Amino acid sequence: MAQQPQAQPAVRPQTRYVKGDLVLFRNVERFWLGLPGQTFVGRVERSWTNVHNSKLLYDLMELNVSGNRARGGIDPAYMRPLPATDAMRDIDTAPLSETDTGAMTPAAVAWLRQHLAQDGSALPVRR
Repeated sequence: MAQQPQAQPAVRPQTRYVKGDLVLFRNVERFWLGLPGQTFVGRVERSWTNVHNSKLLYDLMELNVSGNRARGGIDPAYMRPLPATDAMRDIDTAPLSETDTGAMTPAAVAWLRQHLAQDGSALPVRR
């Protein structure tokens, strides 16, 4: 009889956030109830320690198109960092030598147009 591999629980590394970090936050109550608006992008405004249970909590500014909204006492277990490298990957990997701009994402096209408008003499040096 083949031995079944033992499932290992996922261990999420502890992340400390600082003011200005962008994070993805999930409102766990809305998530489990199946309600809309359960996940949003936020900017860390401050961190603080709850005096009753010594738990580190965060205050976030929810960032959305209809206006920003303050959210306080956020548990970091329901936050994930939004790394700049992920946000900029489409620009960093854009095929700048392509003549077909359809092969590029809209963000890469926008960046390229902005760069060429500033200095139309040459494309940036390839890294």
